[in-house]
Amino acid sequence: MRYIVLFPLYIDPGTGSVLFSIVIGIAATIYFLFHALLIKAKAFFTGGVRKPAADNRFVIYAEDKRYWSLFKGVVEEFEARGIELLYLTGSPDDPAFDAQYAHVKCELLAKGNKGFARLNFISADFVLATTPGLDVYQWKRSKGVRHYSHVIHGVTDATTYRMFGLDYFDSILMTGGYQGEDIRRVEQVRALARKELVTVGCGYLDEYRKRLAEMPRGQNHELTVLVSPSWGASALLSRYGEKLLTPLAGSGCRIIVRPHPQSLISERTALDRLTARYASCKNVIWDYERDNIGALSKADIMISDFSGIIFDYMFLCDKPVLYVNYQFDFRPYDAWFLPERELWQIKTLRETGVELREQDFPQIKTIIQKSLDSTALKEARVKAKETAWQYRAAAGKRTADFMISKAASLAAVMPDKERGGHAGGKRRKDGGLIEKL
Repeated sequence: MRYIVLFPLYIDPGTGSVLFSIVIGIAATIYFLFHALLIKAKAFFTGGVRKPAADNRFVIYAEDKRYWSLFKGVVEEFEARGIELLYLTGSPDDPAFDAQYAHVKCELLAKGNKGFARLNFISADFVLATTPGLDVYQWKRSKGVRHYSHVIHGVTDATTYRMFGLDYFDSILMTGGYQGEDIRRVEQVRALARKELVTVGCGYLDEYRKRLAEMPRGQNHELTVLVSPSWGASALLSRYGEKLLTPLAGSGCRIIVRPHPQSLISERTALDRLTARYASCKNVIWDYERDNIGALSKADIMISDFSGIIFDYMFLCDKPVLYVNYQFDFRPYDAWFLPERELWQIKTLRETGVELREQDFPQIKTIIQKSLDSTALKEARVKAKETAWQYRAAAGKRTADFMISKAASLAAVMPDKERGGHAGGKRRKDGGLIEKL
């Protein structure tokens, strides 16, 4: 008797991405070829010469509901102006579905390759996204899109994206003009075409600021310390754990510990141990709320490591931060291509925050009080905020203005039959200036 043993086939992620790209490329060519033939046939039989219009003039792609606060102001601008907009989201419970807009259509994007296929065949004048990696892995430029724009979703350095994350967008929307300097340097080092760089502000900070203003302010509350780390072996709780929390618990301050959401998945055992260890400490509170705005509003000072929440807290609440130093590994990021790798966020953190070393833990309460009283730290925070969060309360309007004006200018200089921007590897060579809307 003969037996046939079947082994499951394994395809590594890189090879899978290449194969998917080949399939999508072939499918896209066939799709757009037949699409063009259909249009010509319609024109022939109707005697018309009308050019094809985009299925959607404006599209926003949000891979997750957590980006709603970033896009909300933009969406509301389109709704108020009565301009049609397609909002694609990867979350079935995205708050966008609850708004009941008249001019904004919200659509759930499928997960995985099916969702990428939808994106790769989409037709639009302007696509806005905060997801990096266009034309790098599965997400490919559609020949039916005239302009792709990336909005930076943080006030920190643009070069802390994973390598090649911003390379193939037509424009980048920045929170502060300083981000454009390193984008230009990366373009020069890697011989990339120059993208349009537009400073619009920070949409999610605009939304958070409005929410903070509406929250009740407690009077004469006890001094509150927010411990808000990142996750992983180099993060605050992983490195120090009880060494930090024990002196904090004994300081007499109210301590809010807000672990990173990923810690609940990757570091659950360690969290459970720490939670049990301080269960009897009435002044230690564990915060697992998805929204961090409540914890930010209650805190008088923050202790963190390399989490992006540091600058959100400083800019929104104008309060000091203590940070644990760490060694930034540049290798996976665009910053690796820069000969001088002094990130703005690292330099600024040294000026606006206070480094907390392990030998300082026993004097933690004294350090906290000195930081709260420091006028030099306050002045540094104001300077950093002016640099990294420009056009406050105007990000939604400025983003919508750019989208609408860009679509109009493209329509004036590029006939519909030439839709596709630099699809198929073609890139703009005309440069681009930092625009001032």
